[in-house]
Amino acid sequence: MKQIPETENALVLRTDFSNQAAWERISAIIQKPVGIFRFRANVEFIDDMQYADITKDQLLELIPKNYSHSFIIVVDRTASSPPDYPLLIVDLYEGSGREFRAIPSQIQGIENNLSIANMDFEEFAESVDKNGVFRGFPKS
Repeated sequence: MKQIPETENALVLRTDFSNQAAWERISAIIQKPVGIFRFRANVEFIDDMQYADITKDQLLELIPKNYSHSFIIVVDRTASSPPDYPLLIVDLYEGSGREFRAIPSQIQGIENNLSIANMDFEEFAESVDKNGVFRGFPKS
């Protein structure tokens, strides 16, 4: 299996190929601008069967040394489950492998804030619901 490619933008990596409709729905939600400022997720999608069913540990081994992104978004079997499509967000900072799940409509904010280090991984991970899924920050 080849290493995860270096890309300009953060990656959305497909590892589950059992539900094409789910992949298309997830991709569409991630690409849709959100909020009053119409934020977009600056991501690139990898839809390559060679990554089918890899584990998080295998994924971490495929990250190149000095990789330029601090996280990766994974569309695994759990993420392919409607109705919420809880995507796996894996922290790559110093190879930590910490994780949380997030619904696709939150990827824009997660990507925007993590990519420019405006927020830390922990801020999102500590704001998951009782099911371990980030659905947005509570309204004040």
